[in-house]
Amino acid sequence: MYVSDFFIIPYSSLFLNLYLFLKRNYKQHTQMKILLLGSGGREHALAWKMLQSKKCEALFVAPGNAGTRDIATNIDVNLNDFEAVKKTVLEKQIDIVIVGPEDPLVKGIVDFFKNDQEIKNIPVVGPSQKGAQLEGSKDFAKEFLIKHNIPTAAYQSFTKDTVEEGKMFLETLKAPYVLKADGLAAGKGVVILEKLDEAKLELENMLVDAKFGDASSKVVIEEFLSGIELSCFVLTDGKSYKMLPTAKDYKRIGEGDTGLNTGGMGAVSPVPFATDDFMQKVEQRIVIPTVKGLQEDELDFKGFVFIGLIKVGDDPFVIEYNVRMGDPETEVVMPRIKSDVVELFVSLAKQELDQVELEIDSRTATTVMLVSGGYPEDYEKGKVITGFDKVDDSIVFHAGTTMKNNEVVTNGGRVLAVTSYGNSYEEALKKSYQNIDKLNFDKIYYRKDIGFDL
Repeated sequence: MYVSDFFIIPYSSLFLNLYLFLKRNYKQHTQMKILLLGSGGREHALAWKMLQSKKCEALFVAPGNAGTRDIATNIDVNLNDFEAVKKTVLEKQIDIVIVGPEDPLVKGIVDFFKNDQEIKNIPVVGPSQKGAQLEGSKDFAKEFLIKHNIPTAAYQSFTKDTVEEGKMFLETLKAPYVLKADGLAAGKGVVILEKLDEAKLELENMLVDAKFGDASSKVVIEEFLSGIELSCFVLTDGKSYKMLPTAKDYKRIGEGDTGLNTGGMGAVSPVPFATDDFMQKVEQRIVIPTVKGLQEDELDFKGFVFIGLIKVGDDPFVIEYNVRMGDPETEVVMPRIKSDVVELFVSLAKQELDQVELEIDSRTATTVMLVSGGYPEDYEKGKVITGFDKVDDSIVFHAGTTMKNNEVVTNGGRVLAVTSYGNSYEEALKKSYQNIDKLNFDKIYYRKDIGFDL
């Protein structure tokens, strides 16, 4: 036995670890394998944008839809089954994970990765479970806003044990009355009523009869603010931030913003009434205090902050926070980002967002959502979609679609988002509507008045 034999194993181990470190560090500067979680129009738009990056070696979408299937590799994985996500990450040698919807974030997917020895070094774009409470709990968000002196509507929170106090608080407010389920309620947990008696009855339905299940075990009642709404999107590494393009979406199913609330029927970016002066107020009064608040409250946050705003007179107020991109706003925001979004995402993990440039396309982008007949209530699935090959000068993002017998069929309430560029929102919308005429499926419905209030 030679003296050198004693050093074979340690040196081999040392060189192997060095090799693996250099390989991963090198890959972060070259190409990456990316896993995107989600299946909607937001995820198709994110996938479309990430595939434009030179840093993207391979893109996997779990579970994806018929649109992402055409451009990436779909994987049939439940995004709330974290063990299954981990297995996919290891099998596909994923370098970074992008979380589309809020559910996995609120359930703690970022914490799951950080606490697992095998995947703890793989960056996940999104906040920790505690940070995700900005969306997961309306009460948490309101407390955060008040604590950090960020302008928002006056409010109080109630449980089934304090329902009578809630009714008394309603009596101190002027109509209309705003009631919000504290937890996630699939976009249906906000109720606005004109009559006091109806508001009291609804409060009882939410708290005592658990209208929205656990989501309404606590209800936030807040002052109604009268104005026009818009969405502000911020990307933050918890230390610095980038303000993404603004957008305005249209939630109601009926034209003229009438009828039931939906996940969104269309969107416009930029927002014409969001002037430079107004956006300076948004940045100074809302964005900067929000990022500082995340630091002060030690909320681990490396991802998107979606700030739902209302313009009251010339002043911005926060209606709500979301901790991911909106849908269908993503379908107009991503097309306007000229920078490499994968580079932006990689910078989050290193807290080097301030070192990356964000370049925005000056053109307007609009999107119109095509939905299944009956949505947002009962609707049928499995309707064959035709006309994709005829679309010209628009981007069709898939939302609720799947493949059946080699045909694209409907698989959700919101089916497709038709996005177009223009020098004005009128020009962009004209293109979207012209191309919508070329698409078809049974009982197709869409709003013909997106942008009507601009």
